[in-house]
Amino acid sequence: MRPLDANNDAHFREIYTETMPVLFKVAYRIAGSEEAAEDLCHDALIKMTEKEMKFPSVNDAKYWLIRVVKNASLNYAKRKGRERRAYERALKEDRRKMDSGETELLKSDTIDRVQHALDQLPDNLRAVLHLKEYGELNYKEIGRVLGITEGNVKVRVFRAREQLSKLIGADDVYMP
Repeated sequence: MRPLDANNDAHFREIYTETMPVLFKVAYRIAGSEEAAEDLCHDALIKMTEKEMKFPSVNDAKYWLIRVVKNASLNYAKRKGRERRAYERALKEDRRKMDSGETELLKSDTIDRVQHALDQLPDNLRAVLHLKEYGELNYKEIGRVLGITEGNVKVRVFRAREQLSKLIGADDVYMP
């Protein structure tokens, strides 16, 4: 393995090609917007070049970038939540939705319940689920991103799924 220099065009292209799909998935899942996810990913890549980062391998670059994107996405999501609440208070918007059919209502309710249940999980359990389910990382990769052992990742994923099933309840969820 040769070291990769973020400011070398060929190395940057290699890092970009290898990491962008997973970076986008992580950012999109947390931020909830394609446009924001792209911006967050590109900001991380810019930060990498501005800091003139050098990595021993593509995987090391990937783990560093995932960490940067994850933190930036969490900050973005928090900021958007605060902004939304401020607008709602200021404008007292009517948040009711028009029903477009029973199925749409059930789907919407299920999505809301799952998101609400995810939001209730502790940060350490929510983070492993985001990386496992939406970032499609394996246990070893998640451990490297979060700085914990692979065994600890497995335990956290199990506990997160267990807590989600208790919070959601199998009988109350619409499954198409």
